[in-house]
Amino acid sequence: MALLPPETAQPPLDDGYAVAACYLTAADTVLGTIMGHVGPCTLTPRRQYFVTLCDSIISQQLSTTVAEAIFDRFISLYPGRRPTPETVQRTSLARLRTVGLSPQKAAYLKDLAAGFQDGRIQPRRLVRQSNDEIVAALVSIHGIGRWTAEMFLIFALNRLDVLPADDLGIRKAIQRWYGFKALPAARTIRRIGRDWHPYETIASWYLWRSLRLK
Repeated sequence: MALLPPETAQPPLDDGYAVAACYLTAADTVLGTIMGHVGPCTLTPRRQYFVTLCDSIISQQLSTTVAEAIFDRFISLYPGRRPTPETVQRTSLARLRTVGLSPQKAAYLKDLAAGFQDGRIQPRRLVRQSNDEIVAALVSIHGIGRWTAEMFLIFALNRLDVLPADDLGIRKAIQRWYGFKALPAARTIRRIGRDWHPYETIASWYLWRSLRLK
């Protein structure tokens, strides 16, 4: 499917990712055209790391509507709608299940809370840890796999060099705009993504947004 060129080939430069935008536009003409249509990248960090990971666990394999309803009931269990590792750890599995959580996800949330308390996840160290170190820490939690860890790197920490090559949305966007007849394999996406380094995260964000383009 052809993507008609925008009125200007250069993405706006008044956003916080101007350097990345210039770099990616020059490195990949297809991506540059997509960026021109989508507009400035609006990624912003999410500082409530524990709550963000709770949301990630709750939303797994659920529709957006159902996940939002359960998450809203979950945070309503806690003062100020702010669950903490300590308060979740003290919450019984039975009470967690009253908000609509499966037994498995309730147990996952308890293990996440324990991980923040026993040092597997150390929020104050995240800024100094490498991507691989953070992924290793997160996947030690039951219910968190590599994809969830990569989403945390992108949307919570805004690490710039993350390419979730197994993500279905990324694969669909690459297939659509780069002319593949079938969904490309992860190795193909990594090959294409070599031109995006060190701004794979920004490229991924634009590819996700490009799925909304007609």
